[in-house]
Amino acid sequence: MSSHDQPELTPPPGSILAVSVGNTRVQLGLVTGLDVGPVRTVGSDDPSALAASAAELIEGVEGDAPDAVLLASVNQPAADAISAALRERLGMPVERFGPSLPVPLATDLPEPSKVGQDRLLAALGAFATANQACIVVDAGTALTVDFVDGSGVFHGGAIIPGGQLMLLALHEHTSALPDLNLVDMPDPLEPFGKSTEHAMFLGVRAAIRGSVRYLAERYADYYEAYPQIVATGGDAALLLGGDELIETMVPDLVLRGIAAARARYAAGFDNHDADG
Repeated sequence: MSSHDQPELTPPPGSILAVSVGNTRVQLGLVTGLDVGPVRTVGSDDPSALAASAAELIEGVEGDAPDAVLLASVNQPAADAISAALRERLGMPVERFGPSLPVPLATDLPEPSKVGQDRLLAALGAFATANQACIVVDAGTALTVDFVDGSGVFHGGAIIPGGQLMLLALHEHTSALPDLNLVDMPDPLEPFGKSTEHAMFLGVRAAIRGSVRYLAERYADYYEAYPQIVATGGDAALLLGGDELIETMVPDLVLRGIAAARARYAAGFDNHDADG
C-alpha cells in the first residue's frame, strides 16, 4: 500500500473504550465498530476519579463490555497516571498511540512523528466524517487549524493560542487587565466592548474567528476549492458557534478518529504508511 492509498474502513468486531487525554480535559467514549457513544468529558487532574467515571460508563451500557482501552494523549505525564488508573480499575489492557502504534494517516510532512496525536486523530476523524477534503479546527487549550486533502492526506496547518490562553496572556502581561475565565463570556456579545471585560472577550472571539477565516482562505487558495470545515474541541461551541463558516461541529472528533484508526489497522494498514 502506498502512503496515499487509504484502506476501506470495515468495522472491526467487539468494542473498546477510547480515551483522548488533552491538557485539561479527557474524553471517554465507547467505540463499537465505527460508532462512538456514549461519551463523557472529565478533568485530567484526577486519574482515580476518571477511572471511576470510565467504570460507570461501561457498567451503564447494555451488551458486550469493551475488552481493551485505546488511548491517545498530548499530555504524557497525565496519560501515564491515567493509563495506570484505568488498568487497575477496569482490569483490561491499555494500548497507547505512540512510536509503536502511530496514527494510521498518510501525511505530507517531513517528520510526521512530531505532530501531536490529537491533531492527527482529529484529522482522521474529520476525513472519516466528511469523506472529502476538509479543514479541521480544534479549539481547546490551543487552537489548531489543519488541512486534509481529498485523498485523506494530512498536510499540516497552524497552531494558535486558544481563547483561555489569550485571556491569561492579557492579564499576566499587563498591569491592569483582569483575570477572566472564558466560560464567563456572554452570549451573544454586543458589537462593541463597552467594558474592559467585554472588550477582552470580544477581542478573543474575533482573534479566533479571524484566524480560522484567514487560514481557511489560505488553504482553499492552495487547494483551488473550498474544503468543508469541521470543528471540535472543548471551546468550539463557545468561540465558533453560530459562525456560518463552520459547516460541521463534532464534539467527539478525536474519539471518532480513534475508531477510524482501529478500523484501519483491522483493514491491514501498515505502520510504515504513516510516515508519509
